[in-house]
Amino acid sequence: MISYLNGKIILKHDRFIILEVANIGYKVFLSRQTLLKLPESLDNVKLFCFHNIKEDASDLYGFLTYEELDFFETLMDIHGVGPKAALEISTLGPLERIKDRILAQDEKIFEGIPGIGAKKAMTIILELTGKIKLLSGQKKSGADPAEDALTQLGFTKQQARDALSKVDPKVKNIEERVKLSLKNLGKT
Repeated sequence: MISYLNGKIILKHDRFIILEVANIGYKVFLSRQTLLKLPESLDNVKLFCFHNIKEDASDLYGFLTYEELDFFETLMDIHGVGPKAALEISTLGPLERIKDRILAQDEKIFEGIPGIGAKKAMTIILELTGKIKLLSGQKKSGADPAEDALTQLGFTKQQARDALSKVDPKVKNIEERVKLSLKNLGKT
């Protein structure tokens, strides 16, 4: 797997670059935003890469930061979102703005992306909301992951806290705590 390249830009195209590394030219697909940030031909560039190997192709997708690569890989984990759609989503603007719009459940962010209609946009938003919070480090704020899971299921923070307070403190597994909390919520 190729996960990082450092070399000279030999050719810049509207969807990809050819990057020379040790006298080998790699075709690396990039988002429009990334292409705009790159220097002109023959300048050195460092890229974090996603190597997509299929039966009939071996494609590289490049990113200037590891965070962008991480977001791309998170998009790839969503059913029905392939690398080209994930790369198009990453062209929608700066990473933080994309995350903010997804957290705000703004499905219009995906308008104009081929193959992503309103239904798929909502699926992407629902699946990404929790993942973005984890990527953003909001989990580190001391929030209870079981409480977060319950609030994402539609319960208020207070309902989630009350239900979790009834779970035996010896239970440490998050999934088990959520299951027991859901049973408690069903009894009320």
